[in-house]
Amino acid sequence: MLSVGMNMKGRDFLNLQDYTPGEIGALLELAEELKEKQKSNVPHPYLQGKTLGMIFQKSSTRTRVSFEVAMYQLGGRPLFLNAGDLQLNRGESIADTARTLSRYLDGIMIRTYSHADVEELAKYAAIPVINGLTDLNHPCQIMADLMTVKEHKGQLAGLKLAYVGDGNNICHSLLFGCAKVGMSISVASPKDYWPQEQIVNQARQDALSAGAAVRITTDPVEAVSGADVVVTDVWASMGQEVEKAERVAVFAPYQVNRKLVAHAKPDYIFLHCLPAHRGEEVVEEVIDGSHSVVWDEAENRLHVQKAVLAALL
Repeated sequence: MLSVGMNMKGRDFLNLQDYTPGEIGALLELAEELKEKQKSNVPHPYLQGKTLGMIFQKSSTRTRVSFEVAMYQLGGRPLFLNAGDLQLNRGESIADTARTLSRYLDGIMIRTYSHADVEELAKYAAIPVINGLTDLNHPCQIMADLMTVKEHKGQLAGLKLAYVGDGNNICHSLLFGCAKVGMSISVASPKDYWPQEQIVNQARQDALSAGAAVRITTDPVEAVSGADVVVTDVWASMGQEVEKAERVAVFAPYQVNRKLVAHAKPDYIFLHCLPAHRGEEVVEEVIDGSHSVVWDEAENRLHVQKAVLAALL
């Protein structure tokens, strides 16, 4: 079972761009297998005796609970580390923290602001480091999104995904993830909030190799037209609270509502990483409607994270 991930053992999981299409596919297959084992009550303690340290600088519901449950179900132990309680908060360097934790743990999951800090942690750690979210990327979430699309659509390559909203970490990882698996992606966002140009350019190269396309536009109708999958996210992420009023005004034309999704394919599915601000980026009629698969998406965070943990640790 774990043979699909053996070539990943000891690696970090910081960015989907670091993984080949074949490796992403192997992780998704492993996640599907682990999900089936859980549903069938088949024990799968592949990480017995292993300990995962989980560093949190950002609050969390799905990331913390899914990683903790994942380690328990794999036979290992999770260790919650509030960043404010670590010596990091008193000036110890990231490098020294990485070296120290490497002597105690088998892996580190970190959810924080700066992606550069995660890269530095991984540079000096002698154990795998997993990106649970940074302001730049959210690879674990997008693995769950890909798994959910595959479950409901039966494929990934050849589909069209529309992302409507802020060109944030979710958008960045969707660009990389879709391009890697051959899924075309159209992003609709106000010009000042477009995803980073470097990430868009790299995603375009990957998409071209996979027979897919990347489109960035200011027109949400253009993005959603003919889409198999419609995705959105909050307009103001953690750390952007002071910008919320301004962002609500700017993004109001990008709300995912009944009128907008009418341009998608009749059998489209709707995704949202959650938490959702109902009535802002999405209306209840959509997120609670028959096309919404957000709860399957939330559950699949557990299964993809188990796959990443099993493969890396």
